[in-house]
Amino acid sequence: MIGAALGRDEVATAGPRVAVSGVLRGWEGAERTGVNASYVRSVLRAGGVPLILPPLLGATRAAAALEACDALVLTGGEDVDPGLYGEGPAPLLGTVDRERDLFEMALFAAAQQREIPVLGICRGIQLINVALGGTLWQDLPSQRQCLVDHEPRAPRERRTHRVDVTPGSRVAQLLGAERLEVNSIHHQAIKDLAPGLVASGWAEDGLVESVESGAGRSWLVAVQWHPEEMHADAAAPERGLFSSLVDAASERALAHSPR
Repeated sequence: MIGAALGRDEVATAGPRVAVSGVLRGWEGAERTGVNASYVRSVLRAGGVPLILPPLLGATRAAAALEACDALVLTGGEDVDPGLYGEGPAPLLGTVDRERDLFEMALFAAAQQREIPVLGICRGIQLINVALGGTLWQDLPSQRQCLVDHEPRAPRERRTHRVDVTPGSRVAQLLGAERLEVNSIHHQAIKDLAPGLVASGWAEDGLVESVESGAGRSWLVAVQWHPEEMHADAAAPERGLFSSLVDAASERALAHSPR
């Protein structure tokens, strides 16, 4: 058994367990797995207990690994394999990791089946869109006319372009804003929006920057920028994304915990 349900007192004191999808990298002559610390810090600051799930688990173990968790964060990283949405590779497609793609798609499918809250970040919004039947721009500079530089050479936490959010949307409520400047670090993005997703935020050039689940569906929010990099700013609107995720995870954990 991978994990057991926390008791109600344990959920209240320790916080809900939040799965964070990991990466596999070569570094200093060794294979290493983990995530950028900013994801972990953001979950911790919101009151959750982050559990890193590495792609080495594979798609067949994804559902079992998620049994121990109350929420899921799909993180940034490599390009998504275009074969997963019926396209061949474009000339300027970046590095892909199909093993990671399949692992995270299996995690997402398990999360949807169990109706646990999901937050997608950068690659995460792209992976979710593909998993639900949408497509991507494989390389924005060469495939789409953009009035915004979506991959500027700037520090990861620097806000570089504006996003306008639909008034009354879940994303607007979580951010406490209908317009904000965001940090942008990507060259892929949503092209055709998947059925079941609701676009709720756009860059000035019309590129989709946030999506959410429709009415009656389980909690799902995904953004194209990197809210985790704002973890040190107590006034950052993005903190609302993580706090709401953890709140939703706590509610679910309490509902499923032994009394």
